[in-house]
Amino acid sequence: MIIRPYRSFRSLLRACALPAAIALGAAACLPASAQTQLSPGDTQFAQDASQAGATEIAASKLALSSSSNAQVKKFAQQMIADHTKLARSLDVVATQKGLGKSPGADSALIGKLQGLKGDDFDKLYIDEVAVSGHQKAVELFQKESESGTDAQLKAAATRALPTIRHHLAMAQQLANARKASS
Repeated sequence: MIIRPYRSFRSLLRACALPAAIALGAAACLPASAQTQLSPGDTQFAQDASQAGATEIAASKLALSSSSNAQVKKFAQQMIADHTKLARSLDVVATQKGLGKSPGADSALIGKLQGLKGDDFDKLYIDEVAVSGHQKAVELFQKESESGTDAQLKAAATRALPTIRHHLAMAQQLANARKASS
């Protein structure tokens, strides 16, 4: 094998370009966790937001069959649609960041709801899931949007916050309507 010296700087660059491109491409294919490490606060936000969304979706699916109130069912349908969309958005970021499997719904709360029907279901669903759940979610997403350290998670929280605030306002109206009819 004959080794030839590079005739010019350009030929040297061409010879190095392919291996450099391969190395950069390989780095881009590494799991996100190998590229950047999330802060404990950002990791906790991602887990809490995921669980809150899963709980909202599971509870709202129960509402469709367990509630006897048309307003509650309409609210539940909206929550399923919006929180499914939000969950997909957050899952994309979480996957890119190398986070493991998202936590599921709050099984204790879902268990309480499963045993209820009609007005009993509506009261617990409105109080614990719709109002309280969205109050906690607003606080969670507000905190991340203000003090999160990961740019993608911070941006996702900021984008989601208006929708979650709107959900809270809807939940409060639902609670007020329920109290007025009682």
